[in-house]
Amino acid sequence: MRVMNVVWPVCALFGSVWIVWFFVRYGRTTEKQPRWASVAKGTLHCGSGCTLGDVLAEYLVLGAPGVAVAFGWHWLFDGKLFATWILDTLLAFGFGIAFQYFAIVPMRHLSPWDGFKAALRADIASLLAWQGGMFGAMAIVQLWLYPRVLGGPSSAGHVEFWFAMQWAMVAGFFTSYPVNAVLMRRGIKESM
Repeated sequence: MRVMNVVWPVCALFGSVWIVWFFVRYGRTTEKQPRWASVAKGTLHCGSGCTLGDVLAEYLVLGAPGVAVAFGWHWLFDGKLFATWILDTLLAFGFGIAFQYFAIVPMRHLSPWDGFKAALRADIASLLAWQGGMFGAMAIVQLWLYPRVLGGPSSAGHVEFWFAMQWAMVAGFFTSYPVNAVLMRRGIKESM
């Protein structure tokens, strides 16, 4: 799948050496691979959309804080954190659906509308599981461990934020993996 040419480098942003090893071992193979590797590739496929959406949202809010107002800052939430998480999720969802669409349509030879519906069905639970794990990890860091530094108005401007985000993405991988396994077993999501 051509979309995997985007997935691997995006996931290397948080997975570094492990992703490089996994790509070398299982990324380009057409041989039969262990089920865990196929599920992991499907999970990374979901995670790449989440990663792009989250990174873009964080930098949008950092560069133009007023963007967070549209998602609840000042009128729904006192701080930018939860407003940014809403934007994170919406952008992650958009990228995730696009990545699923460009994987499913060519493999199943679907029309654009049927491809969109199949992508939506294949990605929504996986994406929500990923975002849930990621937000859970970030909540621990931003609200409990380092609330003054990372709960502040420009969290994405701190190197500590991005270090924590890498670990949060790993948490997202682990919370999304079982969901992807079920989706693949049921034929809702393609095995990779």
